[in-house]
Amino acid sequence: HRPVSETDAYVAQKFCDNRIVSSKYTVWNFLPKNLFEQFRRIANFYFLIIFLVQVIVDTPTSPVTSGLPLFFVITVTAIKQGYEDWLRHRADNEVNKSNVFVIENAKQVRKESEKIKVGDIVEVKADETFPCDLIFLASSSPDGTCYVTTASLDGESNFKTHYAVRDTTVLCTHETIDSLAATIECEQPQPDLYKSLGPENLLLKGATLKNTKKIYGVAVYTGMETKMALNYQGKSQKRSAVEKSINAFLVVYLCILLSKATVCTTMKYVWQSNPFNDEPWYNEKTKKEKEVLRMFTDFLSFMVLFNFIIPVSMYVTVEMQKFLGSFFISWDKEMYDEEIKEGALVNTSDLNEELGQVEYVFTDKTGTLTENSMEFIECCIDGHKYKESISEVDGIAPMSPAHFHISPTCREELFLRPSGCLSEPRGLLISLLPCLCSLGLYRVQKLPPELFPLLLFCKGADSSIFPRVQQDEIQQTKAHVDRNAMDGYRTLCVAFKEFSQEEYDQIDKQLCEAKMALQDREEKMAKVFEDIEANMHLIGATAVEDKLQEQAAETIEALHAAGMKVWVLTGDKMETAKSTCYACRLFQTNTELLELTTKMVGDKHHLCFHLYFRSLVLNQEYGLIIDGSTLSLILNPSQDSSSSNYKTIFLQICLKCTAVLCCRMAPLQKAQIVRMVKSTKGSPITLSIGDGANDVSMILEAHVGIGIKGKEGRQASRNSDYAVPKFKHLRKLLLAHGHLYYVRIAHLVQYFFYKVRICIHLTQFMFFLPLTIKSIKPLYDAAYLTMYNICFTSLPILAYSLLEQHINIETLTSDPQLYMKISDNAMLQWKPFLYWTFLGAFEGLVFFFGVYFLFQNSSLEDNGKVFGNWTFGTIVFTILVFTVTLKLALDTRFWTWMNHFVIWGSLAFYVFFSFFWGGVIWPFLKQQRMYFVFAHMVTSLSAWLAIILLIFISLFPEILLIVFKNVRRKAQVRTAYAPCTLLSCRVSSTLTKRRVEVHFPYPGISF
Repeated sequence: HRPVSETDAYVAQKFCDNRIVSSKYTVWNFLPKNLFEQFRRIANFYFLIIFLVQVIVDTPTSPVTSGLPLFFVITVTAIKQGYEDWLRHRADNEVNKSNVFVIENAKQVRKESEKIKVGDIVEVKADETFPCDLIFLASSSPDGTCYVTTASLDGESNFKTHYAVRDTTVLCTHETIDSLAATIECEQPQPDLYKSLGPENLLLKGATLKNTKKIYGVAVYTGMETKMALNYQGKSQKRSAVEKSINAFLVVYLCILLSKATVCTTMKYVWQSNPFNDEPWYNEKTKKEKEVLRMFTDFLSFMVLFNFIIPVSMYVTVEMQKFLGSFFISWDKEMYDEEIKEGALVNTSDLNEELGQVEYVFTDKTGTLTENSMEFIECCIDGHKYKESISEVDGIAPMSPAHFHISPTCREELFLRPSGCLSEPRGLLISLLPCLCSLGLYRVQKLPPELFPLLLFCKGADSSIFPRVQQDEIQQTKAHVDRNAMDGYRTLCVAFKEFSQEEYDQIDKQLCEAKMALQDREEKMAKVFEDIEANMHLIGATAVEDKLQEQAAETIEALHAAGMKVWVLTGDKMETAKSTCYACRLFQTNTELLELTTKMVGDKHHLCFHLYFRSLVLNQEYGLIIDGSTLSLILNPSQDSSSSNYKTIFLQICLKCTAVLCCRMAPLQKAQIVRMVKSTKGSPITLSIGDGANDVSMILEAHVGIGIKGKEGRQASRNSDYAVPKFKHLRKLLLAHGHLYYVRIAHLVQYFFYKVRICIHLTQFMFFLPLTIKSIKPLYDAAYLTMYNICFTSLPILAYSLLEQHINIETLTSDPQLYMKISDNAMLQWKPFLYWTFLGAFEGLVFFFGVYFLFQNSSLEDNGKVFGNWTFGTIVFTILVFTVTLKLALDTRFWTWMNHFVIWGSLAFYVFFSFFWGGVIWPFLKQQRMYFVFAHMVTSLSAWLAIILLIFISLFPEILLIVFKNVRRKAQVRTAYAPCTLLSCRVSSTLTKRRVEVHFPYPGISF
């Protein structure tokens, strides 16, 4: 915002404001955008077409029969999606409306965060979050440094040191910083957190200022152009297995609908081809209409008449069940953690039932299986071990080589003094140079130029440090590192290198040139770092312990018992991860481990085939261990090699292993592994769980993503479908909640098709064939058709799908094998689908023909009157409503007051509505065709007898099946707990021995 010289050519650029937008709608576009998205669903679009046909064409049913349910579905779904988007708006406003301080006219001005513009100078105080991406100009520290934690961005909770631009370090007051006039030349916004214009000068939005009183920075990227916003990967639309099954069933019944409409249209014109069956001679209408147009109109009329085979109300019931059911996870007190004062969180309710279908679990190690709370165990310096129970690994304090105490405020001195690098603490100022991030190194350190010698310090994993040090110095430290890794400790190595002043100046010049490059900056900096870090001297290594989380081992055992395969994907070294896997019982003592690591890739062909045939031949539990380097060779083989089939062989090996450990994994490789398993035959359901930002890729890739509310920030929990405080909560989430959610929604889907596609559709079809082949008349009144799914039968199945517990939660949690009974989408396969279909067909035939034979009697009322067409349909509809409702009552195992209320209340409401609609309660309705139909029906004794008898006949097979299951279950229980009557034991004992002989009454069985 500074004036530019008149002689300078300058074209003002337009930058976005600092608003963060994660919401989907606005007040102005909500209605059109939401309607467009809803009518992209096939079912909604289908019913819209049916509604338009009813409005335009003379059809046998009123447009209300399809228009009102469609309006109800669209309205409820819009309210649900609007509420969820309102929550996103509220979260955005909390960020956008937060107060920040901007320097204007040498004064501190309070503004809302969303009003920050590119070029504004922002003041940030200690423990505040940076409101946008800032170029660090000045600090309250005299050396121009500040400390930042980026846990919310990349999961790293350690402090990082950032440095102000050299030319602006002295501008530490409002007046001096406001006098700054400068131009920033930088690259376009990009999401890479580590690829920027000098990482030590850039303060990213979302990071937090620590241990620094205040800093000044100039806004360079704002709003949706900040790296945090660009790193937010929108969740891809995940579809559950239940939704896919619903779509498959809909396709089948859409074909049936088209075929029935075609058959009925054909039969009508075959019947009318007989001159004696056609319309009377005085009706001239048929002669004037075109035959093709009339046939098409009749076809559409039959489509409308039978359109209830596809239940539009099922979608809104499913949406309500998912949305309301998700609250049970959030309300679960057993999944509440007292330490962080938070419980489980549901970010999406569309995948509740998918929790009951998981086959593969991919989990991170650090912070997920372990506490991510590092406790110092020991360190090794020049081959000598030092051990003390302390929490800090390094610091400055008076000490002896054998025993020391660590100061928590000063760092980096521990490895210098025992190794002889420094003779006394001199209050050294240590500045940091960034290391090669891609190699996993942390930071290098040097002394200021006025103090000699100039030392560079580097710490990182042994795989990154050992190749950069003198090879003769490795052996002693390597033995300690390997032993600590075998004990399950996390290790870190430290090395140093001495520079002369000339070397330092040359390095500093090369780094500055590389940092200023706008093209190929990473490659140029990598080359400089590679030269700097060569031929260093190894100082030693540290060992810290990351304790296993509470009940982590028991949870993995339960997942295994439930038939799930657990894979651990971690960036730790193999020995540490392997030890943790034994501790958490991923690997058992009898598990034979197959290792595929960099040490073995010399003969890849022989190794892969050897492991494959071993896993085929031997009857043994196998566990596989593979590292990231080998995985790259397998998943990304060279084009000219013969290793194109490595991926297939590797996948076959993995599928035969009960547990897999992948170590030294990059975040992208985690997602590749999940994607590889997802694409296997059968498309198994995958679940990924992690706590850090490096786990986000696999969380988004899996069918179900679980985030741990851990210590590595909340990036994982924000991008997940569900978030839990601890890994142990995964057991109840899957075995109890997932099991119940799947059973409930599977029963809901089958029940909806049963009560709509068969009971209504079949009776209407049977009514058409013998009675209304020429007139296309409906069997039921339009009001009954409209209210059937909205009021008469909707609440009982909704309550069932929310509250049903066919097995109590304690049993589901304690017996993981029950989870396998519903695996592979068992309740929505074609076998149960056909069972429900035949059950509905049987009941539909009973409804129709039972009432049909009842009407063969010429006198049905006491006064000799005969019931008419609408009475016939009302009797069938009454039997239908009572049968499908009582069927659900028979299926209910967990009764609550709400189940009783909605089941018996729905039946009572149907009776009340029938009297109301018949003009008994409201005489204003006496002109319509259903006037006193229901009232006259209930006065007939034969109608009562038919209703009760046909309801009993329809439910009799279900009652027999329930009785048979209960008898068989009780017999199994008695067998399990009965005393052992098949064995006769004889025990003979003396003072020296005891002998037990057991005899079975079956030949050849004894011991």
